[in-house]
Amino acid sequence: MSRHRAIGSVPELYAHALAIEREATARYLEFADRMADEGNDHVATLFRSLAKFESEHVKELEDVTRDMELPDIQANQYAWLDASAPETAAHDLVFRLLTPHDALEIALDAERRARRFFDAVYENSDDAPLRELALDMAREEDDHVAWVERALAANPDPHIDWEKVLEERGAEGAP
Repeated sequence: MSRHRAIGSVPELYAHALAIEREATARYLEFADRMADEGNDHVATLFRSLAKFESEHVKELEDVTRDMELPDIQANQYAWLDASAPETAAHDLVFRLLTPHDALEIALDAERRARRFFDAVYENSDDAPLRELALDMAREEDDHVAWVERALAANPDPHIDWEKVLEERGAEGAP
C-alpha cells in the first residue's frame, strides 16, 4: 500500500485522516488568498468553501477522537501512498503560476488522492471496524471530488488554442 507500511488500527487511521484534513484546510485557504489577490473572488470563495468543509471534518474527527489515544506519528512515519500527504500540492512553483482552473485541477487531484488513500486502507486491512471507517472516509472524499468537478465545469480552462482560433477565422474568411 505505501512506501512504509499499512494502517494497522482505527486510531492510526484517525491520526492520518486528521493530518489529511488539516493539510487540506491550510492549502485551500492559501489558494483562496491567492485567488483573491488575483482579483478572482468567485474562485476564492470556492476555495474558502472547500477549506470550510475540510475544517469541519477536522472538528468532527477531533470530536470523535476526543477520548481516543491517537498515535503520535512523525512526518516521515505516515503511511502515505507516495512521498507526500494525499491532499498536499506542490507549493512554491504552483503559487507563481496558479490560474483558477489550475488551482481547481490541483484540488481535484488532491481529493482523488485522498480517496485512493482511504480505498487502499480499506483494501489492505482485515480489521472490520477499520475497513468500515476507511470506506466512510472514502465516500466523504467522493463528495469533495464531485464538488470540485462542478467548480471546474463552471471555471473552464483559460488556455487559448491560437491555432484553432486562427483556423476558425480563416474558415470564416476573416483576415
